[in-house]
Order: sequence, then structure tokens, then C-alpha cells
Amino acid sequence: MGASISGAMVDRDEGGSPMKPRLGDIPESCAALVLALLDPPEICKLARVNRSFHGASSADFIWESKLPSNYIFIVEKVLRDTTLLNLQKKQLYAGLCRPNPFDAGRKEIWLDKNTGGVCLSISSKALTITGIDDRRYWTHISTEESRYPTVAYLQQIWWFQVDGEVEFGFPVGTYSLFFRLQLGKSSKRLGRRVCNSKHIHGWEIKPVRFQLTTSEGQSVESRCYLDNPGNWVLYRVGDFVVQNPNAFTNIKFSLTQIDCTHTKGGLCVDAALIYPTTVAKEIRSCS
Repeated sequence: MGASISGAMVDRDEGGSPMKPRLGDIPESCAALVLALLDPPEICKLARVNRSFHGASSADFIWESKLPSNYIFIVEKVLRDTTLLNLQKKQLYAGLCRPNPFDAGRKEIWLDKNTGGVCLSISSKALTITGIDDRRYWTHISTEESRYPTVAYLQQIWWFQVDGEVEFGFPVGTYSLFFRLQLGKSSKRLGRRVCNSKHIHGWEIKPVRFQLTTSEGQSVESRCYLDNPGNWVLYRVGDFVVQNPNAFTNIKFSLTQIDCTHTKGGLCVDAALIYPTTVAKEIRSCS
């Protein structure tokens, strides 16, 4: 009797043969447990498989596990928009993956969409640049090639120094800091990108020096020549490690070439950028 009852409960096809379980038969709760083990891009791909995975892909516990440990700090203290916390965690993740300006638009924060890693950008207007207010040396030029409306352009100077400082509550991890620079001034002419190299000089004589220090006593210094005119280049300043997610990390960094035996010029300074080191490797390999 037991066997006949069990057989009666099995779905059968038109020919009377038992039907095999289908992927769509997986309960949403089980599908959600599977999705929680995947990276965000994989979750989004599986959400298109069937209704079960689509419904499960919106579960808050999945996306909360993908958000950085400091996401409440980012929303409340950096972006100062607590209404974001009322969103579903999937919507919050998507919103934080977009560039979010703060500090009067001089900085941006976003999450790497593949890993949830915290990324920062500090514009040239948030940096301390020697001589920036003297139009004989520096100007702010409009551009469509930056996250920001303008970049700082150096025509000519003897003492070149750019300093930056940021204090932030980073999640635990290793981070890389870069300067985004370009030799030459680019613009569009008849719809085509052109680069004016008129003022480029002096960078081949001596290398520039990059420095980075943190409030935990970490220190990095490196030197390199600026090259590749007409192209934006990410110059790596160095890496730093965050071990305490509950403390603010103060980072000071600089870019200098202060040999006053010669002038240098023709350089665009866009921004300083901080990425999780794993994300930075992907960016550098694609650039």
C-alpha cells in the first residue's frame, strides 16, 4: 500500500513515465542559500534562469552579506542620507555601486560591483597643489575625461608638489593608492580627440617622487618618470593595510618633483584614487 501511495504522488508525463525534477522546482529558500555563496555578477546571471532564482535573488540576507562591513557608516556619515537604509539591500548595493559624491562634490565613493570593495576618488580640487592659485603656473580646465568637471593643468613651474590627505573608516583589507595623470592637454576637434603637447617638458630629466604614510606608521616611497603623453595613466603610489575596521585610518600622500634646476610643465592632474588591491590589479591589467 505504501508503495502504491508513493507512486501515485509522482508527477508523470503523458506516456506515464515519472517526470524528472526540474530546476524550477527548487524552493526559493533553497535557491537563496545557493545564491548567497556566489559573487554579485553570478547572482544576477542566475536570477534570469527561472522564477525561483529570480525571487530568491532579492533576499536581503544575500545582499547584506555582499555589502562592506562599514556600509552604515558610509550611508550615515559619508553620504549623510539615512533614507538609503530603508531600501532593500539589493537596491542599496546597486545604489552604492554608482559613484556617490561627497565633500561638496570634491570626492566620490562607490563599491566595486564584483566584490563590494570600497573605492574612493579625491579630485584635484581636494588636493593641496603648490601655486594652484597663480594662473601663470596652473589652470583648471574643463574635461569630459574625468569623474569631475575639471582637472588641474600645469603649464610650467619650478617647484612641483601635490599633497593629499584623507581620513576614512575602511573595512579590513589591503588598499592601493594611485594618482591619475596625463602629459598633455586633451580636447576634441571635429569630434576627434586630440592632445596638445605644447607645454610638455622637464619630466624626462628627473623622476617624480611618490610618498604615502598612514596613522598606523606605514610608509611607502617610490620614484618613476612620467611618460606616455596623451594618455591618462594610473601611477601607483603604494599600498597600505587596514586591520581595525572600527578605527579611522589617516592617509597622507604626495607627488613631488622639486629639483629647481629645471622647469617642468604640460601635466594634467585629475585625482587620487584608492582601490582594494585585488580590484586595483584588475584595473591595471585592463588599462
